[in-house]
Amino acid sequence: MGAGTNRAIVREDYADLLVEYDADLTILEAFRDAEINIINSLFAVVSIPVERITGNIITELGFEALPTCYGIVSFDSLEASGVQRIRNFPAFNLRGQGVLIGIMDTGIDYTNPIFRYADGTTRIAAIWDQSVQSEEVPPGLGYGTVYTREQIDEALRSENPLEIVPSMDEVGHGTMVAGIAAGNEVPESNFYGIATDAEFVVVKMKQAKQFIRDFFFIPEGAVCFQETDLMFGIRFLLDMRTILQRPMSICLAVGSSQGGHDGRGILSRYISLASTRNGLSIVIAAGNEGNERRHFLGEVNPVIGYDTIELNVGENETGFAMEIWGRIPSLYSLDIQTPSGEYIPQIVASRDENRIITFIFEETIIYIDYQIVEGQSGDQLILLRFSTPSPGIWRFNVYERGDINRGFHAWLPMEGFISDDTYFIRSNPYTTILSPGNAERPITVTAYNTDDDSLFYNASRGYTRLGRIKPDIAAPGVNIVGPDLNQGFVEYTGTSSAAAHTAGIAALLLEWGIVRGNLPAMNTVVIEKLLIRGARRNVDIIYPNRDWGYGILDIYDVFSSLRTELIV
Repeated sequence: MGAGTNRAIVREDYADLLVEYDADLTILEAFRDAEINIINSLFAVVSIPVERITGNIITELGFEALPTCYGIVSFDSLEASGVQRIRNFPAFNLRGQGVLIGIMDTGIDYTNPIFRYADGTTRIAAIWDQSVQSEEVPPGLGYGTVYTREQIDEALRSENPLEIVPSMDEVGHGTMVAGIAAGNEVPESNFYGIATDAEFVVVKMKQAKQFIRDFFFIPEGAVCFQETDLMFGIRFLLDMRTILQRPMSICLAVGSSQGGHDGRGILSRYISLASTRNGLSIVIAAGNEGNERRHFLGEVNPVIGYDTIELNVGENETGFAMEIWGRIPSLYSLDIQTPSGEYIPQIVASRDENRIITFIFEETIIYIDYQIVEGQSGDQLILLRFSTPSPGIWRFNVYERGDINRGFHAWLPMEGFISDDTYFIRSNPYTTILSPGNAERPITVTAYNTDDDSLFYNASRGYTRLGRIKPDIAAPGVNIVGPDLNQGFVEYTGTSSAAAHTAGIAALLLEWGIVRGNLPAMNTVVIEKLLIRGARRNVDIIYPNRDWGYGILDIYDVFSSLRTELIV
């Protein structure tokens, strides 16, 4: 049994809480019988026995203490992004030499030839598999197993590689992302990775604990990661970047509909802080929620004092959560009408509290948490968690009390966490970018079709709830060739492939700026500005906008704009 096996952070009978302690250890010491794992000087993970968690956990510790649940963003482009044009110039034959690609996802098929050098050795510098517990834990992290380049090469030389490095990508999403970003070219299969000389550092995320899955009614079998593990994954990537002394392009192709969609969550802030570091680029997939009818934008009629959310719940829906976010200084409350017509009168918001609503004619139980001032945003949150919801049309009248009519938003869980048959009748496609794509600093990428320069139909759309411009850029994301788990190639569509493509482009820029010394102070913020400056824009569209951000990714035009500036 490995050293990490008995750690509370990997045990199902312990719940992980995310605590902002701001270097004040007395805040952490207040948690009795807890295991403390420090992320950095601001944030820590506190693991306490599940039996100590009550229904008042949000009232007691705040919504932000419960880790957000993240899912994977579902699954000819080189020419469209200007890569081939720029490689026609010998001085700009950029392939990611000396740069690391950071992948934090479902793992990687390290045996695939597209992740090896010509001599058969691996292009992977390290894999941290959070799901395998052993003695080989990362320094300061205390769980999972790190596999080194030497161990991976030893595994590749053996007849049974998984006996030596038992890290697998059972889903294929991480392998796809890594391949599109930097896999070796395979022209006969029409596959062309972007940063083909870069090396990889991979984090295979472990699945979220059953406690948090049950709390938010995440369906059995859904790929679901905890916010806490994502933060430790980022820390590992940053540590490896420091150890290997190379610039790194991180691709994050996971997301969540939880939270205020304002970039003020803990993970979003952590990523924004990291994005200012020299030699680092962080690219995030915007999500595929734009036309899935899981966002409602409410505006209270001042004459009648409320707006009505109509929610269609599909057959066989076992449970889900719905979040309603209001804007200060108004206060919001609601009443409920079930599909059978049973009515729950207005539940007035007066203070933070938890209520359990049961019905006479429905088996449904609704757990309601009111947060008058949610800890990260300062705005009001009403969290409703539905257990065994009755199918049909539910109606919620949302009331606003105050002298400024600010309106409110409501969101349902992302794809994979809820049935496609559960949706808002009067939905709104905007403000659907997944967390942490709403964060201020990282580069948020949407997807478009290179055949006709049209936006991907389901792409999540901006802006953020606070009006920040997101997405930043559009990249190829429709019918993109990428690797599968059979070491063949298939076409993928979605913002994950667009983000992977952009992360590869960012690696090329890091090679030019950091490795070749042309722009030593290059970081995420600088790369974002370069991509925006070089973006292709349609003369008939006003930029920036909520669909396209600042336009279509084009690395050739990035360097063309730099050349123009130098001439001027």
